[in-house]
Amino acid sequence: MATTGQLGIVLRAAGTALVLDVSDGGLPAVVHWGADCGPLTPKTYASLLSTGVLPTGASEPDEPVRISILPEHTNGWFGKPGVSGSRGGRAWSPLWDVTGALLDGRDVLGTGLVESGAGSLVVTATDTAAELGLTLTVELSSAGIVRTRANLTNLGATSYQLDELLLTLPVPGHASEVLDFAGRWGKERVPQRHNLTVGTYRREGRRGRTGLDSALILNVGEPGFGFARGEVWGVHTGWSGNHIHQIDRVLTGVQLLGGGELLLPGEMILATDESYESPWVYGIYGDGLDDSARRMHNHMRARSQHPQRVRPVTLNVWEAVYFDHNLETLLELADHAAEVGIERFVLDDGWFGGRRGDKAGLGDWFVSPDAWPTGLEPLISHVRAKGMEFGLWFEPEMINEDSDLARSHPEWIMATGDQLPVEARHQQVLNLGIPECYDHIFDSMCKILDTHDIAYIKWDHNRDLVDAGTRPDGSAGTHNQTLAFYRLVADLKQRYPSLEIESCSSGGGRVDLGALDQTDRIWVSDNNDPLDRTQINRWTTQLLPPELMGTHIASGASHTTGRSHSLSFRAQTAFFGPLGVEWDLRQAGDEDRAALTAWISLYKESRELLHTGQLVRLDHPDPAVNLHGVVAAAGSGAIFSYSALATATTSNPGRIRPPGLVA
Repeated sequence: MATTGQLGIVLRAAGTALVLDVSDGGLPAVVHWGADCGPLTPKTYASLLSTGVLPTGASEPDEPVRISILPEHTNGWFGKPGVSGSRGGRAWSPLWDVTGALLDGRDVLGTGLVESGAGSLVVTATDTAAELGLTLTVELSSAGIVRTRANLTNLGATSYQLDELLLTLPVPGHASEVLDFAGRWGKERVPQRHNLTVGTYRREGRRGRTGLDSALILNVGEPGFGFARGEVWGVHTGWSGNHIHQIDRVLTGVQLLGGGELLLPGEMILATDESYESPWVYGIYGDGLDDSARRMHNHMRARSQHPQRVRPVTLNVWEAVYFDHNLETLLELADHAAEVGIERFVLDDGWFGGRRGDKAGLGDWFVSPDAWPTGLEPLISHVRAKGMEFGLWFEPEMINEDSDLARSHPEWIMATGDQLPVEARHQQVLNLGIPECYDHIFDSMCKILDTHDIAYIKWDHNRDLVDAGTRPDGSAGTHNQTLAFYRLVADLKQRYPSLEIESCSSGGGRVDLGALDQTDRIWVSDNNDPLDRTQINRWTTQLLPPELMGTHIASGASHTTGRSHSLSFRAQTAFFGPLGVEWDLRQAGDEDRAALTAWISLYKESRELLHTGQLVRLDHPDPAVNLHGVVAAAGSGAIFSYSALATATTSNPGRIRPPGLVA
């Protein structure tokens, strides 16, 4: 092993600090992650380093186990190793030797203690015996968010099968309560809490997409942590395919939060000089869940691709017309939309191929001559003449067996053998990992976008992946399918720079930072019932700022639940995101349309604050009481929503103190 000397890296930003030890050839180990510990001298750094070393016990390794961001079994770590894989049953326990360390591009290897603000550390390492190379990137953003990524390269003459790569961050022992999320269609982001015990709590997403039941963020914190207080540490895997979130607690008291991609059997076999790049794994610290959420919101808002223009008010016509695409009806809807202040008109499913219902047509991306004998242009021209943008629905990754494309290219349907996977929503998955298939879909979409004035795509993905193999051998293809989704969105955005794309997946089934690295917003849920949406929105903001969350005012009787609610409740629930409407405005009375116009006008007056302000949510002992809002960073203004979600425990909840206000 090479001797690289001592190296301590201190990164600090936005009241947080990440202190790393990269000494004596070892991979970066976290000395401290959490609240800013203040400036360190070599002496205080040495003290911090030594107090983090746990004493050895009976029947344990003779030397304290050094646990890096990519934990190594060969150092005596008995939890899940950072790299799991082998070269035909050999080279399964790598021991890394650091060969370089660059902090923001500057060589810092062996330079002692380095203090910095936000920054990026890139460490290179090799294992000559296992014939593997590693590049490990650790960043602290200006918002105080940690993110890590690894690139593993096969340097040997024989293939190396990677089974799992898990990136970890330690949390202190007093963090002993877990909060993550579950859910289903129409009921996404359902919180669940439990005490942390010895062992591994592991949430696997095996649906080929993020999933309606995704963990979203795996949090662990002080017992009883809430929105306003209590230290909490969280991890989010920024990947839109199969993925892992986990917390490992071993008998020595060490606790590691981890995340990464879940690889299917044989999915990642690296030939000589081939590399695997992991998804970004995000570490989120805060004093209270609101503090954590605000850091993530500020991190997202600092991205170069974050939407800068005001979020237009959208009308989506799905719940108004479904598959009944009648031009006169849609023209009338466009007239009503313009009258109430709508700024974008979106035509949903049913405009293409043989798509007269949900059992046919997916994959045939051309304007249906049956549904649209004069084409889409009469509707688009009318919408544009009314001063609105036009948007269109696509589901590029899916295919119906009853389609021209499936009949022409059955080999493009994902399967592990001759038998097709079980259907879901009458559809199969189109293998975009096949270059010819990818090119066909890209070209088909471009023909539509080249010949029509389309500003926005609602991009859907309506089923989980089952037996997602590449024919004819059936090898696992979920990893390549996920990368193909990212590439397809990126290629379209490069060709059409002003095009805005919303990620939808049976509603909120693809809510992750990998998808949002490419798209401009997500559809939170197919359920627009405000009683359910209040809670779904409440917890989606734990990861995403409101301006990235599609939230619509639905009709009085909910399409999903059948419940009826007042317009004021429906509107205030949808108000904080990019406001939209999913309602047959032809059926709305004059009074409702006037009220809707007023809500839209108020939204337009407020959206700068709504989409730049800092999130606050109220901790209250009565779960019926719901209050949340945004407060301007300088304290110059605030907007709150207050609602009762059930019959209160007491007849009067008493005075409510909105959080975030300055006396």
